[in-house]
Amino acid sequence: MKYLKPINEIWGPVLKRDLLGETREEDKFRSKEELQKYIKSEKTINIILKALGGALLFSILLNRFSLFYFKSNPHDPKLLLPDSYCGLTSLVLSLAVLLGKKDNYAYHFLWLIGILGGGITVFYPDFIGQDQSFFYLPTISGLLHHSITLYICVYLIVFNFIHITYKKWYCALIGISFYMTYAIYLITLVGLDDALHIFTPLLSGTPLYAWFISIVYAALYALILLVIELTRKHLKKKTQSDQELETK
Repeated sequence: MKYLKPINEIWGPVLKRDLLGETREEDKFRSKEELQKYIKSEKTINIILKALGGALLFSILLNRFSLFYFKSNPHDPKLLLPDSYCGLTSLVLSLAVLLGKKDNYAYHFLWLIGILGGGITVFYPDFIGQDQSFFYLPTISGLLHHSITLYICVYLIVFNFIHITYKKWYCALIGISFYMTYAIYLITLVGLDDALHIFTPLLSGTPLYAWFISIVYAALYALILLVIELTRKHLKKKTQSDQELETK
């Protein structure tokens, strides 16, 4: 509890200034005391993030192992590899958190797909009926890694571990290319019938194949970046106008 007050005092103004585009370290802090509080809270927040990354890695590995053990007889090692958008996102995000630095490139591709996939699955878990027991390991581990993915993506934004900007738009294209390359690898070399909905739609009877999902995701990503950039410009202009009025 002793860290809640410093976090609240520091991150409120820091996030506001970051939204206005003041991302340089010398612009973020107004005093030595503010910087010291930031360092203390930053260390705590980073420790929590690493712990969440470790929990996410454990949950996705547990989920893949449970599918391998309970869903195939004889056991098929192919099931150990994630073959869905959510499974692959959880794995890559956990590694990005544990091994990557603040505002790394992976975050710029994963934050939106993590929020969308994690949020939809948390509120509409279509796999929850695969067994009579809610605590069936594939079910509970699936819910767990989706929930942690959603939480981490929100956490990255709230605590400024990612600066969402149009300057990193290319990360989405690189990420989509990586996902499609991985899916083709699973189909052609590993021998899976399908992966990441290359041949079968996400929902039966819909056009939600991989190519369509990729186009929609890229368009949505671009739209969100546009809204964020316009909001930043509006707030910055408003702040400058307020400052000019105060000086008169």
